[in-house]
Amino acid sequence: MADVKTVHITVDGIVQGVGFRYFVQQQAITLKLTGWVRNKHDEKVEILAQGEEIQLQKLIALVRVGPSMAHVTDLEIEWSSPVVAFTRFSIAPTE
Repeated sequence: MADVKTVHITVDGIVQGVGFRYFVQQQAITLKLTGWVRNKHDEKVEILAQGEEIQLQKLIALVRVGPSMAHVTDLEIEWSSPVVAFTRFSIAPTE
């Protein structure tokens, strides 16, 4: 099994009120990733995901497109080693 990596993604665009968090959660679960997704007060969406790098790259590609009502204009992506191990992928409260 490949090493576990962590990716922190901030998504900008029309990404709130369009089912974006639920879309991300479903994709992450399908890809067997753990972590969380949440809305931010600045109308962005924040994602922290952990898993195999190839699966994380797939998630990034899916997030770039988003659900049909979303319009992603920018992604900020930061890679790191896991500090905390998550057991599932959840929707977290707005920050």
